[in-house]
Amino acid sequence: MGKIPNRAEAWELLIKYNKDPFHLRHAQVVEGVMRYFAKELGYGEEEDFWGVVGLLHDLDFEQYPDQHCIKSQELMREEGLDESIIRATASHGYNIVVDIKPEHEMEKILYATDELTGLIGATALMRPSKSVSDLELSSVKKKFKSASFAAGCSREVIKNGAEMLGWELDDLIQRTILAMRQDPQN
Repeated sequence: MGKIPNRAEAWELLIKYNKDPFHLRHAQVVEGVMRYFAKELGYGEEEDFWGVVGLLHDLDFEQYPDQHCIKSQELMREEGLDESIIRATASHGYNIVVDIKPEHEMEKILYATDELTGLIGATALMRPSKSVSDLELSSVKKKFKSASFAAGCSREVIKNGAEMLGWELDDLIQRTILAMRQDPQN
């Protein structure tokens, strides 16, 4: 069994391969969302693990964008990380760059919310408050329908993620907004 890093060790690994403040902030947002859902869905004892997966999910994206979810597996194995982390982080690239299908509920949450956090964050920035604290589901749904808005956030992946979880799209969006509200920086 490989190493399961604590939060501080995961952060050190993340900043070893990522310097861009946008990427670092995205990692923190996804970490927070993953921690929220761990507690919300009855996996509270695994909250730290879910958080580390969220923090490290894009480990390779900044330096190896053309090998995203592939290079990260190699980097994590070199660091001696446990296969459960390697698999979980790589699974968010399912049917895009890898064929590792999200199986565990945690992997499905990562897959469903990674792109969605970007869309929600971009929608929040359009508001006077620039915050998710007063963001409504209807605002996100309106932006979701506009393909040119936050075009890098795949609506297909978000819809597929909701389907994998067996959730309605509106439910996924609303719950992810609530998860993002837990972070005072949002």
